[in-house]
Amino acid sequence: MPSLSCHNLLDLVAAADDAAPSPASLRLPRVMSAASPASPTSPSTPAPARRVVVSHRLPLRAAADAASPFGFSFTVDSDAVAYQLRSGLPPGAPVLHIGTLPPPATEAASDELCNYLLANFSCLPVYLPADLHRRFYHGFCKHYLWPLLHYLLPLTPSSLGGLPFDRALYHSFLSANRAFADRLTEVLSPDDDLVWIHDYHLLALPTFLRKRFPRAKVGFFLHSPFPSSEIFRTIPVREDLLRALLNADLVGFHTFDYARHFLSACSRLLGLDYQSKRGYIGIEYYGRTVTVKILPVGIDMGQLRSVVSAPETGDLVRRLTESYKGRRLMVGVDDVDLFKGIGLKFLAMEQLLVEHPELRGRAVLVQIANPARSEGRDIQEVQGEARAISARVNARFGTPGYTPIVLIDRGVSVHEKAAYYAAAECCVVSAVRDGLNRIPYIYTVCRQESTGLDDAAKRSVIVLSEFVGCSPSLSGAIRVNPWSVESMAEAMNAALRMPEPEQRLRHEKHYKYVSTHDVAYWAKSFDQDLQRACKDHFSRRHWGIGFGMSFKVVALGPNFRRLSVDHIVPSYRKSDNRLILLDYDGTVMPEGSIDKAPSNEVISVLNRLCEDPKNRVFIVSGRGKDELGRWFAPCEKLGIAAEHGYFTRWSRDSAWETCGLAVDFDWKKTAEPVMRLYKEATDGSTIEDKESALVWHHDEADPDFGSCQAKELLDHLENVLANEPVVVKRGQHIVEVNPQGISKGVVVDNLLSSMVSRGKAPDFVLCIGDDRSDEDMFESIVCPSNSSVKLPASSEVFACTVGKKPSMAKYYLDDTVDVIKMLQGLANAPSQRPRPIWMPKRRIAPVSQTLVLLIRLRLHSPLAGA
Repeated sequence: MPSLSCHNLLDLVAAADDAAPSPASLRLPRVMSAASPASPTSPSTPAPARRVVVSHRLPLRAAADAASPFGFSFTVDSDAVAYQLRSGLPPGAPVLHIGTLPPPATEAASDELCNYLLANFSCLPVYLPADLHRRFYHGFCKHYLWPLLHYLLPLTPSSLGGLPFDRALYHSFLSANRAFADRLTEVLSPDDDLVWIHDYHLLALPTFLRKRFPRAKVGFFLHSPFPSSEIFRTIPVREDLLRALLNADLVGFHTFDYARHFLSACSRLLGLDYQSKRGYIGIEYYGRTVTVKILPVGIDMGQLRSVVSAPETGDLVRRLTESYKGRRLMVGVDDVDLFKGIGLKFLAMEQLLVEHPELRGRAVLVQIANPARSEGRDIQEVQGEARAISARVNARFGTPGYTPIVLIDRGVSVHEKAAYYAAAECCVVSAVRDGLNRIPYIYTVCRQESTGLDDAAKRSVIVLSEFVGCSPSLSGAIRVNPWSVESMAEAMNAALRMPEPEQRLRHEKHYKYVSTHDVAYWAKSFDQDLQRACKDHFSRRHWGIGFGMSFKVVALGPNFRRLSVDHIVPSYRKSDNRLILLDYDGTVMPEGSIDKAPSNEVISVLNRLCEDPKNRVFIVSGRGKDELGRWFAPCEKLGIAAEHGYFTRWSRDSAWETCGLAVDFDWKKTAEPVMRLYKEATDGSTIEDKESALVWHHDEADPDFGSCQAKELLDHLENVLANEPVVVKRGQHIVEVNPQGISKGVVVDNLLSSMVSRGKAPDFVLCIGDDRSDEDMFESIVCPSNSSVKLPASSEVFACTVGKKPSMAKYYLDDTVDVIKMLQGLANAPSQRPRPIWMPKRRIAPVSQTLVLLIRLRLHSPLAGA
């Protein structure tokens, strides 16, 4: 099936002539050299779209095997989230996994192995040279990006393991992501496949993928925390990484805090706002809506139940219960890294025994330390600290037959872990910062499903750090600040002393949530939202702009296109009565300009347009009349509509006219004190007192705080002015109070009405604006049914917004520079009708020309006089 993904404007023009394929069309799957098994489907029913799951590691385990032609035997890693999510995907949907080989087999790269894994496991390996992978994974990812995402700035790399930013390591990171994109390019059908990218290792992949397939359906889920914008903005390539995430269609996070930090970073660093509509959060980005999803990853209930119900697990549970009979057993299971807070947990255990002597000889903390996922001095220091603290506590409080802290740092089987979970009456998670941590979920299910416990033991208590991604979903847990050793110790004591009925109630609440929000629920929800986020791909035109990591895709509706000089000039030339309406701020004057007065270039082009007697040019702005009148004094014939049309004049020498409404401005006495209150409370905000309106500006305030205050001020003013004849509305960095019946749409209606009454109904209308107030102008000229004045049917109407965004306008220009170029193009266009180089005085149809020739022959014939 042909793809409508277009890499440049020439492709876009060619593709526009073809009919867009239906998303339900049958797909010709792209494969390597091995055929993937096809699921049987009805000839009339399209095959489910393929899901391409991309993660750093393939969900495989490798073991040395001399009998294998590859030197290794491979099995499925059922603990990998990338594999577990299959249970939530639509039945019959083919799934392809893309990632690097598991560590023991990283050097076993070959085409034969690639074909074997594709045919037997639906896995396609990405081969990275050993040095590149080391610099990519252990260099940039694990020792720069991962610590920073967990709020560790690289200030003391020698002691904490965080590296300062290294441009060479960043280039290795990009090279590895490009290698993933190369592998995807070999197999991807962009108009059908759904791509699901996992975690921070592949942050740059959406950009590389979008550059090759502008219409690709891409979802990204970040399994680690997303730090606050104050931390994230320290990354020298922060904009590149943000734009990469925005090149996905759906971005997922564990918690609202992580999503909020991402949205704040987009606002502060890229100037992007978000909107919440019908439960979904969306960021408008160059015509595309990037959806933000919030849902923590669950556990694989089926796989965990099979482990817990195994006879081996039941025997281990009974053995542990007997071994720790008379003890109060607590359990902790953590990876060995900087952020799991194992040392803090041991200090809390020591504090517990100090403050509660009655628990000495009874309370036991079993800590299982999973193998580290990275290497370096920081890992060694964490291991050394844990061993030192546990040895000190055991030496201080231990007795023959009693060890307060049992540190297990050897390999532990899944059955043994499940047994410890089931035997412990309390689970302690003390991570100082963590994203994907499903330990409390697993503990809850093991306590409920274990066959080695009686029904009375099906209760549990969880002491949980408030900095863990699963914390918001476990409302029955005892949440603690792990940095406070005293608070941790008190929480552990509260857990051990909690009455059994309360333990059972908390346990039942947790189990109900965990069992219904498992990994299948998470995957199904993400998959459905990804399809919803991509549903408009076939109804829009796409092309890419930008270079390198600044690349982005512009997505426009079929009737929304860029306004070019070549397109508008022919209509401009053949018209006799033209009306040109221009907003000021953000249209002919850049928003970020310090000096708001118009430049000489703007004055010049406006004067040239006004010199044409066929043109009526108006600046339609919310600014005050005195300010606009002073700025545009050099433009003698320029019309101005100030304060959204409350004041209007047709030329410099004509008098200002009011809108004709009888307005009482006593409402200002009520509104002004309220605005002053918010001005004093919001640093950087100002109040503008116009003759007909009051405006509160917050463009120089903190983006988040200013936006929050604007919402509060809007509600406040609507309440206190409910009985006044005014309208309170929110614009771009402003909250404005205007008299009722005043808007830019009314201005357009009045101007059109005046021109029609003079017998000069416009046959050409150009309207350019950039914000919400300008949408009223667009509506008046684009939707004649909503206007009180009807334009002639032959009128040419060009409504144009500045910036690619949803609008009533049918055209767009990128910025104020494009607006000035457009106006200069019109000013340079001859106003007379175009005439051809030679035109006969009288056009004669081909048949008439033949008749004339016959007549001439007849006149010159010898028989002409007969």
